[in-house]
Amino acid sequence: MTQTENEGFLFLSEDEPEQEILHSEYWDVLIVDDDPEIHSVTQLALSGVLFWDKPLRFHHAYSGVEAVNFLAQNPHIAVVLLDVVMESDDAGLIAVKKIRQDLNNHNVRIILRTGQPGYAPEESVIREYDINDYKTKTELTRSKLVTSLITAIRSYQQLCEMAKQSDGLQQVILASKAILGINDIEAFSSAVIAQISILFNSPASGVLCGKLGDGNEVTVLGGSSEYKSYFAQGIEQLDNGRIIHQVQNCLSLAEHQQTDFDITFLTPCSGRNAAIYIEVAVPPSQAQLQLAEIFLTNVSVGFDNVKLFNRLRDAAYTDGLTGLSNRTDFVERIGHFAERKASGHRLYLIDIEKFSDINNGLGQDVGNMLLEAVANRLKTELPQADIIARIGADVFAIVIEHHVITPQYINQLLSLPFRAGEHLLPVNFSLGICDEEHFNVSGLQTLKSVYIALNLAKKQAQFNYEFYLPEMEEQMTWRLGIIRQLRQDFSEGKLQVWYQPQIELSTSKIIGCEALLRWPTDDGQFISPAVFVPLAEYSGLIVDIGQWVLEQACKQQKHLEALGTKIRMAVNVSVPQFRNIDFVKQVKNVLDDHQIESGCLELEVTESIVMDDPDAVIAVLTELKDLGIEIAIDDFGTGFSSLSYLQKLPLDRIKIDRAFIKDIPSPDAGAIAELIIALGKKMNLNTIAEGIETQQQADYLIQAGCEEAQGFMYSKPLPPAQLHQFIQNYK
Repeated sequence: MTQTENEGFLFLSEDEPEQEILHSEYWDVLIVDDDPEIHSVTQLALSGVLFWDKPLRFHHAYSGVEAVNFLAQNPHIAVVLLDVVMESDDAGLIAVKKIRQDLNNHNVRIILRTGQPGYAPEESVIREYDINDYKTKTELTRSKLVTSLITAIRSYQQLCEMAKQSDGLQQVILASKAILGINDIEAFSSAVIAQISILFNSPASGVLCGKLGDGNEVTVLGGSSEYKSYFAQGIEQLDNGRIIHQVQNCLSLAEHQQTDFDITFLTPCSGRNAAIYIEVAVPPSQAQLQLAEIFLTNVSVGFDNVKLFNRLRDAAYTDGLTGLSNRTDFVERIGHFAERKASGHRLYLIDIEKFSDINNGLGQDVGNMLLEAVANRLKTELPQADIIARIGADVFAIVIEHHVITPQYINQLLSLPFRAGEHLLPVNFSLGICDEEHFNVSGLQTLKSVYIALNLAKKQAQFNYEFYLPEMEEQMTWRLGIIRQLRQDFSEGKLQVWYQPQIELSTSKIIGCEALLRWPTDDGQFISPAVFVPLAEYSGLIVDIGQWVLEQACKQQKHLEALGTKIRMAVNVSVPQFRNIDFVKQVKNVLDDHQIESGCLELEVTESIVMDDPDAVIAVLTELKDLGIEIAIDDFGTGFSSLSYLQKLPLDRIKIDRAFIKDIPSPDAGAIAELIIALGKKMNLNTIAEGIETQQQADYLIQAGCEEAQGFMYSKPLPPAQLHQFIQNYK
């Protein structure tokens, strides 16, 4: 390149010496290049240049890393003139990526420069990293550099203005949110003053005044802390003539008033104007005033609707049917008791038992009238209560000083029937109770605690109430942990089915096996079925587990048959399985899948299953019996079954519970066992005794006429491999 060709380029141009002029504002430009001469030439070429009466102020970095560090400390740089090739071939591009992504700086404009055209970035890279311009150093004459800077600075200014507008609108949104939902006029007024002060970057000092009722007196409605004592007083009581003058002018002239020290905004509301007086540290900008106008729109709406706020709060925090506090209000208020760290109050949770039966049997209208009647009695009889709330469809809550009432008093209060339209309804209740010492600042946590007590109360036979204790929650956590572990171990195939042989007493032959679920732990121990089976039923997991046990038992029966032993396989059935509408179909499918003769399967049901829904259970058992499946009633005599229902059950066998066997041959110990055996013979049913451990017990039962037995005397429950060996040896 010749000297003549180079004369027009930036790094060879010469300008007149710059005359130093003092300015208060600048456009900050960061020059990033590993060649110090480029810094000097660039600054020289652009010296004296003004953009919108603001000069350039230069900053320097000599590597991409240094540039990123500088921008991290100085985020308000307008333009970066960035060399591509510095400490590495792509140092400039790496710096761009860090500026945009790591520093999250999307306002600064970036002009890439390079003296090595072969290292030019792809267009996709320029778009991806938001690069404002790209030039080789030989392209950048002074005029072209100035043009690029003008474009970049204009873009930077627009982005900054957009950011300011966005921040301002966000402030308005936050300010509007801060005043929404305030239903107290004094608190509302104070919030308005505080939020306008934030918009103006001024200390919160001001007052909101207006006319209340039908009078013409201008009243102080609220304001910053120094004006709190003037609430609801006439404006003339203010010890500030400027405020009085500005507010009166604003209201009489119906327009804003502004001085260098204060602004008084006119705020229309319900046909009567209000005035917001606020002191300012410096006169606000036009943009700030525009934002204030937007905010004032929300202030007007909020001021007009203080009564509406009250109605909205009632809707949000009041039960529409009974007029009591609702769950939301209760949760919020109960937390305040815990914050006091006192112990003088008690929370009662009152649950109406079988409320759904009333709704279903008598109609929802009657149910609603019952709820209103309960609420009215609580309000009338417990005026000392701090909170009376309806927190669920049929659940009420009372917070009251613990010495005022007792659980017995609540029971007495609710024992009289309730009038619901033409009905006089006696109702039973369960009570969960939590003392204030166990309240939590989280209302939901307190509610959780008292619900634990309520659920335990529902399971009590002696009392209908229960006090919450922290160990209950620990027990609940333990139960949930057991359920989670059971679910996981079942899905991973860790559960096992063991088998306890059943013996014909007259011949001592093996006639069957009872399939028993076992849950081994990692240390080789077993978790008791008495622990995990009720939890499996509670969680609903017992339906899947029960189906799996049935399948395993049928597989085992088929395997024994292949080995030459054809015996009956007994499987226990739980209440949730019986409630499954597809239960009979599922049992039939298992028999078909494994090609099991239906007579080789016996299903054992307990008295509790029968009494859960006798008619439905009888119908299901009849279907199973029609398939040829044998039916046994387990643990007979330990429940409260009705003999009338027992007579209707399609049974084959009665199992005598071990509780009636363990004390034989002590005097009178076998009386109940003998009665059950006699009952079985009257009904043409076989009897099988569980828990036989001695020959004396076996002899006694044989003498009494019992046909079958199982127990440790013959064999403990065995895993499949040991069962096969036991059968071979027993033969």
